[in-house]
Amino acid sequence: MIAIFGGTFDPVHLGHLNMAQQCVKTFNLNTLYFMPCALPAHKAAPGISTQHRINMLNAAIEPYPYFDLDLRELNRAGPSYSLLSLQELRKEHPATPILFLIGMDSFNNLDKWFEWQTITQLCHIVVYQRPAQDCSVNGELKSYLQHAKVDEVTALEQTLAGKLYFLSGETHNAASSIIREQLKKSNKKNELLPDAVSHYIQMHQLYQIDA
Repeated sequence: MIAIFGGTFDPVHLGHLNMAQQCVKTFNLNTLYFMPCALPAHKAAPGISTQHRINMLNAAIEPYPYFDLDLRELNRAGPSYSLLSLQELRKEHPATPILFLIGMDSFNNLDKWFEWQTITQLCHIVVYQRPAQDCSVNGELKSYLQHAKVDEVTALEQTLAGKLYFLSGETHNAASSIIREQLKKSNKKNELLPDAVSHYIQMHQLYQIDA
């Protein structure tokens, strides 16, 4: 099985690492790939470079031999859609199940993603839930939930794509947006960040100026 964890990781925090570790443990994975996405054009510039995001990810995953980076979305010209990355991965691994790890907030808005239904045919969606987050879906996304959700890991191992699995486990109530706001007020070590990432942010004085 191949597992992909996409996000802006701005910055990567302990909640991200926890999600990824739970996924590796649950599915007995050899490798999980963090796949940082290009920042959406409609969002304000964060004030940090893509290279800083990559460096923080490398610092965060360095202690974990089962984590790696997939930088295809940062290296791609033009729009950076999850669909394109999953199409590429499917061509590269035509006979291997693909897991796409996302948070509950992303799942609740999955029907707003570019060609989301095609995405569900290319991979299994694995959803991780943070504290105080509920599954809140309607319409076609609710129909997908009802038909695709499975409770057994073997169901994902035995098929290439199309299933939905809710991943349970220890949770960290961490969000990058909140961490960025805290860092604007104080550049001291943030308890929600890996030590290496916190050190990197302090060294480069990141997130100190509003974008």
